[in-house]
Amino acid sequence: MASRKRPTANRTARIAARAAQIRKVRRRTSAQGAVASVVREAQAALDARSHTPAANGAAAQRSPAPCSDGNLAPDLFGCDPEYAARLRPLLEFLYRRYFRVELQGVSHIPHQGPALLVANHAGALPYDSLMMTTGVQLEHAAQRGVRPLIEDELWHLPFLGVTLRRLGGVRANPENAERLIAGGQLVAVFPEGAPGRTKRFRDRYRLQRFGRGGFVKLALRTRAPIIPTAVVGAEETNPLLARGSWLGRVFGLPPIPITPTFPLLGPLGLLPLPAKWTIAFGPPIDLTGHPASAADDLVLVQQLTEQVRSTIQSTLDGLLAQRKSITFG
Repeated sequence: MASRKRPTANRTARIAARAAQIRKVRRRTSAQGAVASVVREAQAALDARSHTPAANGAAAQRSPAPCSDGNLAPDLFGCDPEYAARLRPLLEFLYRRYFRVELQGVSHIPHQGPALLVANHAGALPYDSLMMTTGVQLEHAAQRGVRPLIEDELWHLPFLGVTLRRLGGVRANPENAERLIAGGQLVAVFPEGAPGRTKRFRDRYRLQRFGRGGFVKLALRTRAPIIPTAVVGAEETNPLLARGSWLGRVFGLPPIPITPTFPLLGPLGLLPLPAKWTIAFGPPIDLTGHPASAADDLVLVQQLTEQVRSTIQSTLDGLLAQRKSITFG
């Protein structure tokens, strides 16, 4: 029989190096497994703690949702307090650090009972309703929730519509608004609708037509006060150069906003620019001097609608005159 060749020195060295490498990988894998085990145990403990009644109650108290009222279950409109609490740190960051929102006249909002917050609409995405809701919850003495009415174009968008609903948004129609008012809630209304949200940058802060005065009819029927609200800063977050109606039709979507960064930069182009915001709430307009039947008086409704529109436009003009910088206010 032929004798086996003894391995050379080089081969022996390679075998030894390979064995050392395998031992090193095994030690690293073992350490990673131990760390992963500790992380899993800690996460399980935190999850168990966060799901206790006391922890849930504390979280709800720190992060009230528009529909919470001490109940952590979603309401009839789909507002989910637990989901809202999870997104609260992001919304607070946008409100306090990114947009640096200055809230004026928050004391004009009643501590209880219904009211209509009637505001100008601005920006390709509904940051205005999110910042208004967050600001009132943070800075109002009663930490009241605001239920914004969302137009159908946004309501039916994938992901965005569901997110707005879970954060307290409600599909805009008279029946939903009346039900919210009957429940004593604050309702944010944007009478400009989609035309206000899709204004070109050159037309920013020029209020569009306030529809047919649906919010005035609602206020007359329900006796809820109207609080004129002006939002400055939102129209610079996504400066609209064109509406992109043709692009929306290609993908079967509403008009897709064309901004300096979108669609050029893809999804990153939808990130808002860090403009300095101001949200000003004016004194309530009380319509209880008119009977509820006045809601059928179209001439009066249009007069009151124009009064509210003029009040908001005047407030916008004043805020813009005081502003020295888009970025720093």
